Parts: sequence; structure tokens; C-alpha cells
Amino acid sequence: MLNLVLFGPPGAGKGTQSQKLIDKYQLVHISTGDLFRAHIKDQTTLGQQVSQIIADGNLVPDSVTIAMLEEEIQKNPDAKGFIFDGFPRTVAQAEALDHFLESNNSSITGVIALDVNEDELKARIAKRQEISGRADDAADKLTKRIEEYFEKTILVLPYYEAQSKLSKVNGIGDIDSIFGELTQIIDQY
Repeated sequence: MLNLVLFGPPGAGKGTQSQKLIDKYQLVHISTGDLFRAHIKDQTTLGQQVSQIIADGNLVPDSVTIAMLEEEIQKNPDAKGFIFDGFPRTVAQAEALDHFLESNNSSITGVIALDVNEDELKARIAKRQEISGRADDAADKLTKRIEEYFEKTILVLPYYEAQSKLSKVNGIGDIDSIFGELTQIIDQY
């Protein structure tokens, strides 16, 4: 089973590249952001619980995120693998994901970090906000989400580096060129 973590700050291109990887490798895409938005749209109990947290630009508590993620994995018992997009965001989440996968005789195959500088991130998200109107892309929320990434989330990378599972790709440039670099790494797995 091919289990990938696609890592990077908001606006790094994780969603764009994930879709291309799904098409090529027939993986199931699990985006915690998409899951949260779906729950909020459907006004589930979870959606009501996380709506204000996300609107404030804060991270959803690990216990809620992990429970939702496990539920999503269990919905896809015949999957060839998964792409985790936007998860894990903390070392505790990475450890919980490892534990859950191990209990299902699986593991993370590799982690690929898309490196993108802050100016490029802001430009991309401003453009995405114009197109999609996503509330979490508003300028004030964006700054907080980028700060969260560079202050907290990026601390997950050494966890995977210690397991020799981390690769880095320059996330600035032509989408297809970036995709080519990603597939070169994945094909080595």
C-alpha cells in the first residue's frame, strides 16, 4: 500500500498536485481541510464544532481530527493507498497516524514537502480567494494560517526525517514540472 503525506504551507499546491497523483496512482485523497469544509457545509455536529475554530484560523484539536481521519480511512478498505493532505500538522498527529496505520498493518511510505516562500504563498492564496471565495483564504486568516505552519506545523518534518521518509520538492514553477519531480520520488518507493 502506498501511503503518502503531501506536506506544505497553505497555498503550496498540495491540492493541485494531489489530484494529479490520485489520477496517476489511483490513491484515495484525504484532505482534512476538505473534510472539515464538508462537515461544516452539512452542518454536522463536527462541522458546528470546528466552524468557529477554522474561521479564527486555529488548528482543530488532534482528537477530533484523528477520529475523522480514521473514519475516512475505514470507508475505503480496498484502497491502493492514501494521500494525506494537510495532515499531520503536529508530531502528536504524526504519531497517532503511525499508530493507527500500524494497527492496520500499514505505514507511511513517504513524506514529500512542497517548499514555497511566503510571498508566493500570499499571491497564490489571494488568487484562490478571488476564484473560490473560501472564507479561510481571507487576508487576516491567511497570515495566521501561514504563521501557524511556519511556527508549529513545520516541526513535523524532523519526525519523518528521522525515519528517512522525507523528501523535499521546490513548489514554485510549472505545475507539470513539479508533478514530474513528485513522481520521480514516488516511483522510487
